[in-house]
Amino acid sequence: MTAIKMQIEKRNLVGKNSIKEVRKKELIPGVLYERGGDTVHVAVSRTEFARVYKLAGSSSLLGLELEGATVPAIIKEIQRHPLKNEILHVDFQKLNMNEKVKMTVPISLVNRDSIKLQPSILMQILDQIEIECLPSNIPNGAEIDVENMDFSTPMFVKDLDIAKNEDITILRDLEDVVCTLSEPSKTVELEEEQEETTEVAEDTTESEE
Repeated sequence: MTAIKMQIEKRNLVGKNSIKEVRKKELIPGVLYERGGDTVHVAVSRTEFARVYKLAGSSSLLGLELEGATVPAIIKEIQRHPLKNEILHVDFQKLNMNEKVKMTVPISLVNRDSIKLQPSILMQILDQIEIECLPSNIPNGAEIDVENMDFSTPMFVKDLDIAKNEDITILRDLEDVVCTLSEPSKTVELEEEQEETTEVAEDTTESEE
């Protein structure tokens, strides 16, 4: 897959005071590390990070543009303020394009608003999956089309689109259930009918008044 580009800069000073100064400039402090290699202290514009994170999330290959070079990496960890939900720090992991990497990608249920069996209740059991592959084969996520699901057959890990990709190894039992489809219980149906009856009665009363 094509790496999403993001501009970052090197931080020469470290420590609490330095981090405060970085944040005052609307930058997010972070580190870029490589397994078995050196760790580089970096910073990225909040606006730039928000733009890229919206596109890439934490499961896409990035091309970090640093001092004239493009570094292949992924977002490994994000630290947020416990109350403000503000991003305080980000860890980037530099990748070797010739070495496989283990990571977790999100699972999306495609056509969940177009399920043919109605009324029905769709329940997602797994919302992410761990995989292993070369950086160039990292997917944005995994998908299952649920439009034609029935009540008797759940969707399994083996039904994910990435399960058909020979370049990606799924690190989970292929028979694990991803989602199920079921009929609404009689209790739910009765409650809905009662609500409709109440609404009709209220409308009739208002009309008489």
